[in-house]
Formats: sequence, C-alpha cells, structure tokens
Amino acid sequence: MIIQALAFYLFAAITVASGFMVIASRNPVHSVLFLILAFFNAAGLFVLMGAEFLGMILVIVYVGAVAVLFLFVVMMLDINFVELRQGFLQYLPIGGVIGLILLVELALVLGGWVLTPAALSAGTDPIPPLAQTTNTHALGAVIYTKYIYLFQGAGLILLVAMIGAIVLTLRSRPGVKRQSISEQVNRPREDAVEIKKVETGKGI
Repeated sequence: MIIQALAFYLFAAITVASGFMVIASRNPVHSVLFLILAFFNAAGLFVLMGAEFLGMILVIVYVGAVAVLFLFVVMMLDINFVELRQGFLQYLPIGGVIGLILLVELALVLGGWVLTPAALSAGTDPIPPLAQTTNTHALGAVIYTKYIYLFQGAGLILLVAMIGAIVLTLRSRPGVKRQSISEQVNRPREDAVEIKKVETGKGI
C-alpha cells in the first residue's frame, strides 16, 4: 500500500504540474510537450485504479494521435502568437464565466461525494454478471451488447465528420498540381513511353 500511495502522489503531482505548465508556457511547442507528459501520468493513475484499458486508450489515442497532431500543427503552421495574445482582455469575461461554471460543477460533484458516500462506491462496483472478468472484457461486453447502436451511431458521426473535413480542405486552388487518376490511366502509350536507341558504348 505504501508503494501504491507513493506512486499515486508522484503521478498526481506530475500531472497537476504538467497541466499548469500547459497554460503557463509561452512556447506553444513546450505546452504540447507538457500536455503529453500530463497524459502519460494520467494513464499511470488509471492503471493504479485498475482501469488499464482506459490508461492504454489515453496513451494510444490522445498521446499517439491528438497530442502529436497538435504538435505538428503548431510546428508546421506559421502562427503569429503575438496577435493571438492581443485579444486576451476582450475574451477575459467570457473565459471567467466559463471558469466559474466549471468551478460550480466541480463543487457539486465533490459535494455529492460528501453528502452521499454510497454513490461513489456504487458507481465503482462491477456489473454482477461480469464481476469475474477483466475490465476490457467487461467494457466490450457492455458496449457491443447494450450500447451497440449508440456505439455504431458514434462511429458514423465520426466518419461523416472526417469526410466533411476532407471535403472542406480539398478546394481547387490555382497553381497547385493535383493527381488525376483517370487522366493517368487513359493516357496513350505514345505520351507515356519514349523509346531511344542508344549506340553501343555510349550508354550510362
């Protein structure tokens, strides 16, 4: 128990510190790197709680895709961050209202844990038929049986969003070369192949 407690405090401290550095760093690349560090330590916390599936999903999906995508976007786009910071005071009231709403929601959650401690234990109890199985098997059994239609619907929504993003970015621009499969396939042999007779001894 002492080792688990030490590991929890270590992971939690690094996660909180990394989350603070995400919003405190002036360099956006450093912010993304601190975000990746926070994701890794949050995955460690999930593993300590026995939710190894969520920990692996956090590492594979968020670190492997989302955070790396943020990093490449920040590094590849020439963004003038000085201009972005100029409108900070303009959006400060809206940000303050959103932050206040989040604080109220967190206070309600913590208050619910204090007023009804049984609700916390009830939410973490395993499903009776799946009590002897692993977390991954239990999640798969629930998602692909009880919530199969919702799961498929979420997949279709993500597919439509991906197709929409591709269609919006594939705009015709002058001076940009694009590949035309039909023109390449229908190109005559005379335009694609040129036969040259090389004299003996004058080759490459």
